[in-house]
Amino acid sequence: MSDLVERLSSGRHPVEVSVRPEKTVQGFKECVARNYVHLRFTNTRGGTELGVSLDRARSDFTNADFERESGSVNIVGELSLDFVPVRCVAEVELASLRGEGWLERLEPSVG
Repeated sequence: MSDLVERLSSGRHPVEVSVRPEKTVQGFKECVARNYVHLRFTNTRGGTELGVSLDRARSDFTNADFERESGSVNIVGELSLDFVPVRCVAEVELASLRGEGWLERLEPSVG
């Protein structure tokens, strides 16, 4: 397993939503609508940014009010980091587009 995967799989880490060209709640809402968000782990060298395909069945947006830019979201999605399959989980406050996240290592798929 890579050092980065091991580090981000150990405990919670500060994250922020990465939206381009401008970091706004509306931009984040549009990313959520496309089922793909970028999260940046800010305490890694250079800030590790991951593209996460949302798992709608595991993610939770019921506490989010995008229009008032308040509440929180729970983002869950799977990806491969350094050739290791992982699940990324993050809890993000809409007011700041910041929160905490971590990785869970997955078993490689067969086939």
